[in-house]
Amino acid sequence: MPPHAGPVGPVPPGCDPDAYDRRRRRVLWRIPTGLYLVGSRAGARRNLMTGNWVVQLSTEPKLVGVGIEVGVHTYGLVRDGGVFAVSFLSRSDRSVVRRFVKPAVDDPAGRTLNEVPYHDAPVTGAPVVDQAVGYLDCRVTREVELGSHCLFVGEVVDAGGAIGEEDGEGVELLRMEDTRMSYGG
Repeated sequence: MPPHAGPVGPVPPGCDPDAYDRRRRRVLWRIPTGLYLVGSRAGARRNLMTGNWVVQLSTEPKLVGVGIEVGVHTYGLVRDGGVFAVSFLSRSDRSVVRRFVKPAVDDPAGRTLNEVPYHDAPVTGAPVVDQAVGYLDCRVTREVELGSHCLFVGEVVDAGGAIGEEDGEGVELLRMEDTRMSYGG
């Protein structure tokens, strides 16, 4: 997508458009969000992508949504493969997410993406990083185009990891504010 040439969306009357756009973006950046690795697979092609737009959408059935920018590598894989997995990381693993801001290099023989070991989620085969403290394995049930991004809605077909166990309650999960990264706004 080309960079925008000014404020996107409405500007309140009497406001300087550029100053308002900066203020609005700074507030949007402060929405508390987790930071995850979204695994995608279509056939033998796999990828992991740093993502922060992950949310549970329904309790019955168990539905999770991931927002993925239209046109990026992961968007195509999720669309083609119809699956995704979400790897939850501990706060101490914050450096790992920086390795997945661009399409990953897959070494199928070594079972690594960008030299980070992974395994296939049990049901869908989407990649989950080995060091994940939890994961959700999802089958896409619908897609909602939302401007620059697509919301992929997935039914949870498997879940696991330490945070799913009774003794995993104390694990502190990685959040956007644990890094110097920002996205959105």
